[in-house]
Amino acid sequence: MTGPLAVADRLFAAIEAGDYPAIDAMWADDVAVWHSGDAGDNDRVGALKVIRWFLNVTATRRYVILDRQVFDGGFVQQHVLHADGTGGASIALRVCIVIKVDGDGAITRIDEYFDPADMAPLMQQR
Repeated sequence: MTGPLAVADRLFAAIEAGDYPAIDAMWADDVAVWHSGDAGDNDRVGALKVIRWFLNVTATRRYVILDRQVFDGGFVQQHVLHADGTGGASIALRVCIVIKVDGDGAITRIDEYFDPADMAPLMQQR
């Protein structure tokens, strides 16, 4: 059994390190992921495609955690994600993310709130 705080620490450390296999292993097969600007939920394949893209267009990633609260079955976190793109662009993305985990510590749902316009510098690096 893995608690929500351990899941949070592992997930954000894996993203900072660019460790795609670790991120992939943390998500349940039926995970649902929603981001600001999405019309609906993304399935595992679609959401992991976004993660792979993000890791590929960024050279460095760093989280500044502003607040993290645990609730029964997950956590909510506010942070600023700093990332430097491979093409020289940088972002400082203010995010509120709600993540639900099952009893085994697998991530079952992600709702991520941010201003999609703040991603524009990275979108030009495709």
